[in-house]
Amino acid sequence: MKEISLVYDRIRWEEKALIKAARNENVDLKLVDSKGVYIDTLKEPSKLKVDFGEVVIQRCISYFRGLHITATLESKGLYVINPFDVSLVCGNKLFTTLALVKAGVPVPKTLIAFTDEGAFKALKELGYPAVMKPVVGSWGRLVALVKDDDSARALIESRKETRNALLQIYYFQEYVERPPRDIRILTIGDEVVAASYRYSPSGDWRTNVARGGVSKPCPLTEEVRETALKASEAVGGGVLAVDCMESPYGLLVHEVNSTVEFRGLYSATGVDIARRIISYAVEVARR
Repeated sequence: MKEISLVYDRIRWEEKALIKAARNENVDLKLVDSKGVYIDTLKEPSKLKVDFGEVVIQRCISYFRGLHITATLESKGLYVINPFDVSLVCGNKLFTTLALVKAGVPVPKTLIAFTDEGAFKALKELGYPAVMKPVVGSWGRLVALVKDDDSARALIESRKETRNALLQIYYFQEYVERPPRDIRILTIGDEVVAASYRYSPSGDWRTNVARGGVSKPCPLTEEVRETALKASEAVGGGVLAVDCMESPYGLLVHEVNSTVEFRGLYSATGVDIARRIISYAVEVARR
């Protein structure tokens, strides 16, 4: 079997679970700390300072670090989970939305603007309340509920002051009337592995587990399976977390994550997700 490596920049609960699962499955998993490596773009894989194996599970918390490592390793002919194209799309909310819309996956109404003037026009069309998100970011950071013109003005002015080019891309979504929860669905390849409801115990409308959200089991209904697989296929497939909301019109996909945190999902469902990811990597290596 081809060798498998795990590239990381921090060992979290998920990485520990993957290491344990590999040991239990008798898989020789090479651990590579991305913070301490460099890669010569001109050298063949066999001549690199670090042996990455031939299949790489990329688990960097830093989106841009992980994305550039993935691009570099793929240029050497290595297979990365998830591939560069998938990580690129999933790491940018606008790119994700465009891919989902193209594939006919239901999403919340989404408007994009490129200046503060365009942002105010978009909000006028969308109406209040509206949700403003950074196009790149995770854990619910910088996601804001825009309630009226005054809050819109304050939020947009604060973005202009940051001098961050990505924050000058204004991504707005409708505020969906839904139960006080969302649904996270994990797909691995062409299989739906598990799903959970995520609730905010503090009453915050954001349900991210990183913000204290609580996970509970969600049944794998036909709608859940179909929506998740269609969303996964739309962005290129792999090991993905598809986040949905229950609207009056059915499930709406609002995000797809390519570096999946699965502690909450495991605690809710008991599904051995780490073992399933390792088994998927082994199958990819065999193919």
